[in-house]
Amino acid sequence: MVATASEVSQMKTMIRNFVENEVEPYAQQIEEEDKIPQHLVEKAKELGLFGLSIPEEYGGIGLDTCGKAVVLEQLGRTHNGYVSLISAHTGIGSTGLVRLGSDHLKQKYLPDMASGNLIGAFALSEPGAGSDATNLSTRAEKAGDKWILNGMKHFITNGPIADVITVFAVTDKEKGAKGGITAFLVEKDFPGFSVGAEDKKMGLRGSYTSQIIFEDCVVPEENVIGEVGMGYVSALTILGEGRVGLAARAVGSSEKLIEMSAEYALERVQFGKPIADNQGIQWMLADMATETEAAKQLTMNAARLIDEGKKAIKEASMAKMYASEVFNKVADKAVQIHGGMGYIAEYPVERFYRDARITKIYEGTNEIQRIIVAKHILNEAKK
Repeated sequence: MVATASEVSQMKTMIRNFVENEVEPYAQQIEEEDKIPQHLVEKAKELGLFGLSIPEEYGGIGLDTCGKAVVLEQLGRTHNGYVSLISAHTGIGSTGLVRLGSDHLKQKYLPDMASGNLIGAFALSEPGAGSDATNLSTRAEKAGDKWILNGMKHFITNGPIADVITVFAVTDKEKGAKGGITAFLVEKDFPGFSVGAEDKKMGLRGSYTSQIIFEDCVVPEENVIGEVGMGYVSALTILGEGRVGLAARAVGSSEKLIEMSAEYALERVQFGKPIADNQGIQWMLADMATETEAAKQLTMNAARLIDEGKKAIKEASMAKMYASEVFNKVADKAVQIHGGMGYIAEYPVERFYRDARITKIYEGTNEIQRIIVAKHILNEAKK
């Protein structure tokens, strides 16, 4: 059952209060310790945040894409590392299982994923397969009623802490992306699975990424997600929805930066008057707000199309591309408005500025998004 507009509105208010009153006071601690306090993880479990997009029959909240975007927008107003833990799990970490998994897999894993007792991750990227996601080296070979995986993934969000990972591997090299890639649900305790080196990143402190390694990793046949050979199609479906969620988070972060910048501009006095009186500052705020609103409309349009059962690949790519670029521009202007204070690590805008940069890279670089959008436009023109 899809949540009503009233229920989504109530959840929006609840998450907004949670973010401002309970998460934000710990944002600087997360930044300094590179660790999310366990009580904030437990609170997220209590609020059902790990089950945002998991159906109610499996213990989740069961929000549709629009409802989930509303919630992620509110979460985007606080520490992006904290949000990444949740969104990687509720987005690409569980979408494949929800959309394409067998009834058996759903019954086995989704209840514990909805409660947050099992953390999910998504493993597609490899050293030789980033933007070219079809160039996978990880292989899976059938052995009786099991699959044997060998290879390595990298830059895997939640990799060091994930319990279950959606993994893509080549099952037929000759077919490649057209029927030769398969998606598997892999448990961290499966024989042959291990976590490699953790990444030290520019931003997203508290959100852990790492390599994950498969050395004759044994995966039961029943843990195939969707159809054998259709993994690349599955990846596109999962990433499409994930991009809408990422866009929503970027919108929320941008809105928070605009609010902080406006408040600072009213308080900061130079030459005997608030800097908000200067037209240069006003025009920056106007551009920040206008572009953020445009990003929000693109995001919600893509979410609505997905909820209507449409693929919306082009629209999801447009939303992710534009919202991430707006986030980066808004963060840059926010630092400029704050002046020297915006460059100080103890001030939130400096953190948002660093965290914004990855949004133009992960879940498909913005260059790839432009290629996707252009291909759809050209294909539509041929019809």
